[in-house]
Amino acid sequence: MSIEFAPFLPWPILAALAIAAALLSTLSLRRGIRGAGLRTVALAALLMALANPLLMQEDREQLSTVVPIVVDRSQSQAMAGRQEQTDSALAGLQDRFARFPRIETRIVEVSDDPDTETPSTRLFSALASATSDVPPGRIGGAVFLTDGQIHDLPGVNQELTIDAPMHGLITGQPEEFDRRVQVVRAPRFGIVGEEQQMTLRVFDDGRSTGEVADVTVRMNGEEIATLQAAPGADTPFSFTVPRGGGNVMEFSVAEVPGEVTAVNNRAVHVIDGIRQNLRVLLVSGEPHAGERAWRNLLKSDASVDLVHFTILRPPEKQDGTPINELSLIAFPTRELFVEKIEDFDLIIFDRYTHRNVLPILYYDYIAQYVQNGGALLIAAGPEHAGDNSIAATPLSQILPAEPTGDVHNAGFYPRLSEDGQKHPVTRGLDGAGQEPPAWGRWFRSIDVAAPQGETVMLADQGRPLLVLNREAEGRVAMLLSDHGWLWARGFEGGGPHVSLYRRIAHWLMKEPDLEEEALTARAVGRTLEATRQTIGDDPGPATITYPSGRSETVPLVEAGPGLYRFERRMEETGLFEVTNGEFSTLVHVGTVDAPEFKAMISTEETLAPYAEKTKGLVTRVSDGQNLSLPDILPVRGEVRVQDRNRMVIRLTDETVLRGINTIPLFAGFGGLSILLFAVAAMWWREGR
Repeated sequence: MSIEFAPFLPWPILAALAIAAALLSTLSLRRGIRGAGLRTVALAALLMALANPLLMQEDREQLSTVVPIVVDRSQSQAMAGRQEQTDSALAGLQDRFARFPRIETRIVEVSDDPDTETPSTRLFSALASATSDVPPGRIGGAVFLTDGQIHDLPGVNQELTIDAPMHGLITGQPEEFDRRVQVVRAPRFGIVGEEQQMTLRVFDDGRSTGEVADVTVRMNGEEIATLQAAPGADTPFSFTVPRGGGNVMEFSVAEVPGEVTAVNNRAVHVIDGIRQNLRVLLVSGEPHAGERAWRNLLKSDASVDLVHFTILRPPEKQDGTPINELSLIAFPTRELFVEKIEDFDLIIFDRYTHRNVLPILYYDYIAQYVQNGGALLIAAGPEHAGDNSIAATPLSQILPAEPTGDVHNAGFYPRLSEDGQKHPVTRGLDGAGQEPPAWGRWFRSIDVAAPQGETVMLADQGRPLLVLNREAEGRVAMLLSDHGWLWARGFEGGGPHVSLYRRIAHWLMKEPDLEEEALTARAVGRTLEATRQTIGDDPGPATITYPSGRSETVPLVEAGPGLYRFERRMEETGLFEVTNGEFSTLVHVGTVDAPEFKAMISTEETLAPYAEKTKGLVTRVSDGQNLSLPDILPVRGEVRVQDRNRMVIRLTDETVLRGINTIPLFAGFGGLSILLFAVAAMWWREGR
């Protein structure tokens, strides 16, 4: 309550009148004029009425105390029953705060950013955003409902978001334990066949078991090693990159009884294999028009080291020319097919026939080379159907088709078989989608009996033209015509000889993208894309296993012949497993070393320093069995003492002005009565 003035005349005029009245009153009092005192009172009352004093009274309303409750909904909260604890604790907090009408709670739900590839729990940032419109004096405290895994902690000595008690209610169970494995250092690229070094580490969070962990290492789904890793120590590992393209390395540690979750017991690393100087041995038989087709293709690839021999003079050919006058290079059979055969990634026989250049035993060496993982391509001509065909040597044990002895000389359009339309070697070749195909004709094919493997291209009357087959650990391809060079020369418009030849060679050298039966997956941002290649029927749905452990079945949609896909945007991030039948693959969505996956145990240690600084409380919401929430203690003024059993909330003293009530002191009948009384008294005194 206060008094203010709203004068009817300007203050300078009132001041002049007050001075004149003061002089007149002083003169009257000194001279002893009768009624001088009453005249002074009357003048003072008149001046007061002209000044118009007002009695002011403010109408204020008490403001509520704001208490934000920051609820952690990150991925680490979705396991080990923490979600249920969070929901129950939140309901309990709301019920308890509802008993205090002057306390206003704000529920702040904090989940992973769906657009980030590096998920983390950012509770303090969410608290700052939620209280940005609230004056600091109105915030009575903050409650964090979390597992304690917070990744935007400010420095304890820095200025905090709020100047009020901070309380932490921790979900999870006391004394939790979790084991996880992490790739510490690993190369992104590696030369195929060369040894690479990497380092991994096993962590025991919460407590140490003191036990050495067995880490199983898989490369492209096949187990390659088992390591003994001491928790907390770096474990080196040496490996060899088996193939070109992406190679998926998986490290898994056995689940320990009682640990929080097993979803972080696996880690994955993708290393791209780079083939350095691919070594290809091309052996040409009798010279022919298409002899240079394979040579030109292989020589155009800078990553290929080509060794090419053309057999021009077999041993049985004798024309009397002295050896020292021959300019031909003797065929180094022993060096190539005995001593260094394992150095070659691919061997090509182009219209080659057995002419006693290679001893019979060497064909057996070639067969062993293929069975041990090598690659062989037979580009057959008429010789393959003759008596001296290499199919009549020990090489026959690995060839997928045996010649019948017939050679068909008739124009035909090479066509894709039903399997060829699905096989990645021939699928989508330019011009294959028309009938007849939009490429030139060939005019010769070698007839074979029922071939093994996959016949992906057909000659006239449905005869096999291109046969692909796996033999033990190696691969064999047979191109049953020597007229592919017509495409290279542009005959009748030519054809996709470069694509076809290159795909055949890369399939033989086990390029992952050309596997006819494969399941691959990749992550593009937060989107998981999976592709299933097959030359069979519809492979059925795929199953996605999420980092949280839950599974989901999704349909594979046909994207082309032999090609099925699905795309799904993931709310979670981490290591996903996609399975379809007997095939499975792993893919990591989001950054591999994201903070959200580094630790999964619940902890009170992260919030304890902030609670200590602000006189707050950190406690668990469960004692292992029952839900237990602390009581609420509202206090006024500064919080000086930390309560170990109750959450202290500082009540605000701030108010909001709703209106002002004004009462004129010398207006109306009250002011008129005072003036009349003063004048009447003065008149009465002077009349005596």
